[in-house]
Amino acid sequence: MGNISEIFETSRETLHDIERRLEMPRREFLQFCATLAATMGLPAGAEAAVAKAIEAAKRPSVIWLHFQECTGCSESLLRAEHPTLEKLILDVISLDYHETLMAAAGHQAEAARKDAMKANKGKYVLVVEGAIPLKDKGIYCKVGGHTAIDLVKECAADAAAVIAIGSCASWGGMPSTGPNPSGSAGVAEALGKPVVTIPGCPPNPYNFLAAVVHFLTFGKLPEVDKLGRPKFAYGRLIHENCERRAHFDAGRFAMEFGDAGHRQGYCLYKLGCKGPETYANCPTLGFGDAGENNWPVGCGHPCIGCSEKGVGFEKPIHQVAKMLNVVPPLQYPRIVEEQGKAASIASAAAVAAVAGAAAGAAIMLTRNLGLSHAAEEAERAKGKGDAGADKAQV
Repeated sequence: MGNISEIFETSRETLHDIERRLEMPRREFLQFCATLAATMGLPAGAEAAVAKAIEAAKRPSVIWLHFQECTGCSESLLRAEHPTLEKLILDVISLDYHETLMAAAGHQAEAARKDAMKANKGKYVLVVEGAIPLKDKGIYCKVGGHTAIDLVKECAADAAAVIAIGSCASWGGMPSTGPNPSGSAGVAEALGKPVVTIPGCPPNPYNFLAAVVHFLTFGKLPEVDKLGRPKFAYGRLIHENCERRAHFDAGRFAMEFGDAGHRQGYCLYKLGCKGPETYANCPTLGFGDAGENNWPVGCGHPCIGCSEKGVGFEKPIHQVAKMLNVVPPLQYPRIVEEQGKAASIASAAAVAAVAGAAAGAAIMLTRNLGLSHAAEEAERAKGKGDAGADKAQV
């Protein structure tokens, strides 16, 4: 895996080169590598391998496509601090095509994409932001006269890896909500094969950065779950690491926005928090280095499940979440009481028939019991009479 001492044994010229390129002291560079290794869940000592890869390996070419989206994923990346965007695209990766960030436009931009694909055939990383419309041969989204579906298939053909960033690219996101007139879908569905997905609206930029550095370090993308999400970021439910979990376990819930419980930081489960059914590392990896309260639950709003297919943009925001692996203790009042349905005429008649039969059986049983008791009394009296006659004869 590597040894930390290897970093400090590199030549002074190499160390100066690192400090000059990344504009960060060697110690801060090591902290950056350790943070990435920890984010990916790598064992101790892995930061050495990350550092070696960043300082020595050829920067991977990245082609970034935009389709049906709001550019929020790119905006999130712009606010990354470790490293900042300019360090990321100039020293860690080679961002050769990105419609929002590149200076070129029109035919020059398209030429840059094709040149990057040709020069790095089989080696570049394709990043897709936004859903892809499939209905009517994809005519509802075009770039440079080409449909989104044609562009993504062309670029994915020779890519070393395909990463879908954001919920829209991962599984359709907001554009795919009903009635979905353009037939929007995620990258995996459009290509007909699995891809690495980093869902979220927007996702944490460090999840994307960690996935790219994992590829840079080990020559392969990180281990993923059945939905293509890196397990280091989407392996645990938000509910498991939420800072309000203790209040949930203790039965302390905010009932309304602004009530006493809400102001004291109580659990937001009853207000519709989807943390119990959403997999992500939002509680443990803050956005934009602005503190750990810079995510919905941290600032008082329920999680909407934006990174979970079938939850985000599908379930009403204040609908109570489905508990996947834990439920409130039984002594707590239920969130929603189930209401019974009125009996139909047929069912009422059936119940009446059963009740009538039961009543009739009870009457017959009582009558039989009475007759049996009377017979027993008569037999007993007869026995006494026979005994008295015998005594008289003696």
